[in-house]
Amino acid sequence: MRTRLAQPSDADAIAAIYNAAVETPLNFDLRSRSIEEQTTWLRERSGAYAAIVAVDDDGEVIGFGSLSPYRTRPAYSTTVEDSVYVRDDQRGAGVGRFLLDELLAIASRHGFHSVIARIVGGNEPSIALHRAAGFELVGTEREVGRKFRRWLDVVELQLLLTSADPDD
Repeated sequence: MRTRLAQPSDADAIAAIYNAAVETPLNFDLRSRSIEEQTTWLRERSGAYAAIVAVDDDGEVIGFGSLSPYRTRPAYSTTVEDSVYVRDDQRGAGVGRFLLDELLAIASRHGFHSVIARIVGGNEPSIALHRAAGFELVGTEREVGRKFRRWLDVVELQLLLTSADPDD
């Protein structure tokens, strides 16, 4: 297994993985992404906010991840939010950790100070993945989403990458 930057040719595989999650309460989208929407999403990912894929020995995409701006106001510019998705048949095989470790390395290389994970409450595998990578629970947003006729919480975890004063 290896990671690389996602390419436009990965849009079908990424959409398939993402859309499988849309059919569950683990994702806040209510409808699947079209290939055009997925291609646009990929086109918008570059530099520090690039998307990556995990590929197996045959070159098949088995998971993807990305870093996104945490908020749009300038004072938040040193914080990013991570997203990690793994193909159903590859869960539990270390793909998520492999992707998350690479995303954290990318965030560090780009000088980010903080990484936030916002995970649907009850998604224990994702929460455990982030905790194993050093993230700490910082709070729960109660009933902030609604899907499948249920209220959904968001568990927020955070990892501080650097402790240096940015003004030094």
